Amino acid sequence: MTLKTLCNREVLVAYKDDTIFNAAVLMRQYHAGDVIIVEERNGLRYPVGIVTDRDIVIEVIAKELAIDAVTVGDLMCRELVLAQEDDDLLDAIRSMRQKGVRRLPVVDKSGVLVGIFAADDLIGLIAEQLQAAAGLIGKEQAQEKQYRY
Repeated sequence: MTLKTLCNREVLVAYKDDTIFNAAVLMRQYHAGDVIIVEERNGLRYPVGIVTDRDIVIEVIAKELAIDAVTVGDLMCRELVLAQEDDDLLDAIRSMRQKGVRRLPVVDKSGVLVGIFAADDLIGLIAEQLQAAAGLIGKEQAQEKQYRY
């Protein structure tokens, strides 16, 4: 399985000069834990950073900074870990573990943002697969009872 089919194509984005307040409102509105900071070139969005809800709490609120005076460009993580849409799921998980990140912006071959893959997505995928496996076992047991008794 590749990230092309697994990533979430609805990505919250912001620009470097957007305020942290606006990013927080966006995260609340869409029930998300991050926004990807992008630069637009020729109408295409290229990821350059990420800001998470945790970043806002630890780096702005806990330091008692004025939330409307800080931009996402000031706060964003510039060492962005990216994944290619053709990357294999297991390679993406390995990369997330090695880099210590829970979210991977997904880009196409030219570096344009096409989606995001998060640990939450992975947990949902695993739960779905486990449910399917449990259904298989239940079906097998039902068939065995039918034919053996």
